[in-house]
Amino acid sequence: MNNDIDDIHWEKGKPNKTRVARLKKDKPPFVLNEAYVVLANGTLKIKPLKKYSGGTYKVSVYNTEGRFVREETFDLKIGELVSKPEISWDCINKTLTCEVMKGTDPELKLYRNQKHFLTSIQRIIVHKWTTRPHGKFKCTAKNRFGEESSEKADICLEKGLDIYLIAGICAGGTLFLIFVALLIFYISKRKKQNRRRNNEELEIRVHRVTTEERSQKPHQVPASMPQNPAASQAPPPPSHRSQAPGHRPLPPGHRGQHQPQRRPPPSSGAQVPQHKGPPLPRPRVQPKPPRGAAGHTSPSSN
Repeated sequence: MNNDIDDIHWEKGKPNKTRVARLKKDKPPFVLNEAYVVLANGTLKIKPLKKYSGGTYKVSVYNTEGRFVREETFDLKIGELVSKPEISWDCINKTLTCEVMKGTDPELKLYRNQKHFLTSIQRIIVHKWTTRPHGKFKCTAKNRFGEESSEKADICLEKGLDIYLIAGICAGGTLFLIFVALLIFYISKRKKQNRRRNNEELEIRVHRVTTEERSQKPHQVPASMPQNPAASQAPPPPSHRSQAPGHRPLPPGHRGQHQPQRRPPPSSGAQVPQHKGPPLPRPRVQPKPPRGAAGHTSPSSN
């Protein structure tokens, strides 16, 4: 850069070119966007640098008379620093994995107890062992711009016991739960059977008691049917008999004086017809004695 230089052009791309910056005397500098800055000496600055910032850049320099002075082309490649690698174990499949997530053209190396035993130029490296490893393992990721590493001890020795112990506990717990479920099912079934048997025995016992009570109970005649037909035709008691109209019973003092004379018993030669069935009722109303006989009483009345 000197007093003869008047105009500087920066372009990106090939073959299709895009002007990204321009510096001309007595004029403010031009930039395509905020990622580009052109300094007073004509230097192009890119900030922040991204992956898409890489490519082919071309600078052209002109003097105050407008004549071409110089031209340069730059091939810009963006390199990414490697990230810290991650170590993981798979104790069931017996594998050790080391992986790096970021970095341009990384190179991975595995170490066991500070001794290198495996190298890979990919982002992931997998090691499968036949015998159980022991000690510390180290994984290193490296490229042209930096280097990172990680260390981890063998965890399958500790996890192996845990896995088998957990598996045994789970199996034992499962068997115990199955046993408890079967025991509960058996007890409930037995209870149902005992309850059903008790109900059947109770029904049989009740039926037997009912049958015995019926056999021991005497036979009763219904109240609606009379036991003796003759008794049903008997006259009511004397106190409840109806009295003849117009006649009243005499007082007790006059009954003995006015009783009629008894008829003499019939002779043996004459047969009196006997009345069959219940005795006929006798009237309680006595006939009046004839006049003149009030002062005479029969020996039977005395």
